[in-house]
Amino acid sequence: MKKILIFGGTGQIGKHLIRILTKNNYKVIVVTRNIHEKGHKIKIMGNAGFIDLVEVKIFDEEKIRNLFKDADICINLIGILFEKRGGNSFKNIHSVLPSLLAKLCKEYKLSQFIHLSALGIDKAIDSNYAQSKLEGEKKILENFPLATILRPSIVYSSSDNFTCNFMTLLNRLPIFPLYYSGNTKFMPIHCSDLTDVIFRIISKTVDIKIIECIGPETITFKEILQKLLFLIDKKRILIPFPFFLANLSAKFFELLPKPLLTQDQLRLLKYDNISSGKYKTNFDIGIPSKKYFEEEVKKYCFMWKEGGQFSTEKYNLDDDN
Repeated sequence: MKKILIFGGTGQIGKHLIRILTKNNYKVIVVTRNIHEKGHKIKIMGNAGFIDLVEVKIFDEEKIRNLFKDADICINLIGILFEKRGGNSFKNIHSVLPSLLAKLCKEYKLSQFIHLSALGIDKAIDSNYAQSKLEGEKKILENFPLATILRPSIVYSSSDNFTCNFMTLLNRLPIFPLYYSGNTKFMPIHCSDLTDVIFRIISKTVDIKIIECIGPETITFKEILQKLLFLIDKKRILIPFPFFLANLSAKFFELLPKPLLTQDQLRLLKYDNISSGKYKTNFDIGIPSKKYFEEEVKKYCFMWKEGGQFSTEKYNLDDDN
């Protein structure tokens, strides 16, 4: 039985991945910073005996090193969208840690290292997030040339921080800002489609350095908001925001513990989040995404509609009956 070491296994992608791996008889070792906070949720994600939870601080090299002694494959899903004090910097999370993991993969002769990066980072030269991702990719391939780097567009599901946050905001705010007139393009990929890519790479040992992971459609930011408004049955005014106002709002949001928008994210939004044409996509390697944005979000958007699940069409009763 192959043993797979997963860093960042308690997030939306990790949970989906654990299900598919344990279902296919892979032993999974999930590394978490707080086993008491998230451990009980992870244990029920797969078959009994197929999941081990290990509490390790991500820069405790000695403990991390011990985990590699019995592992066959390493998967790194750790990433942050904004920086915090106390070591949670883009450089540490996106470059220093992946570099360490790649070195250990080489030292302990693991067969694969799969690293989750991000789409659209090549052109974003003024984004600290994007540059840290690129630096991490470079160090990984230097330290472990056998690595596979995945660059997904926006990843969504019922437990994401994207559609769920936006539906919450659209539910509450009468007016919503459009940054860069809402013209930025995305190719959203459903979480299950992305984890299918990861599983197929593991099971077939795909020998490609960088793969862009995309959904089956291209949608602008404005179109995403319009689709979400339609699904939750709300009418809101979408107003293009001039940059200076957008930047001012980002500065304000950065004062919050979990900012809705940062100045760095605002800079990143200038750039389309679509396939570059420079690298192969999941479609090119025979693993096409099958799920469409509106169809999938429709399955869980009722939580933001008046009446909750009873607002869906099958529960709407004709007043005349």
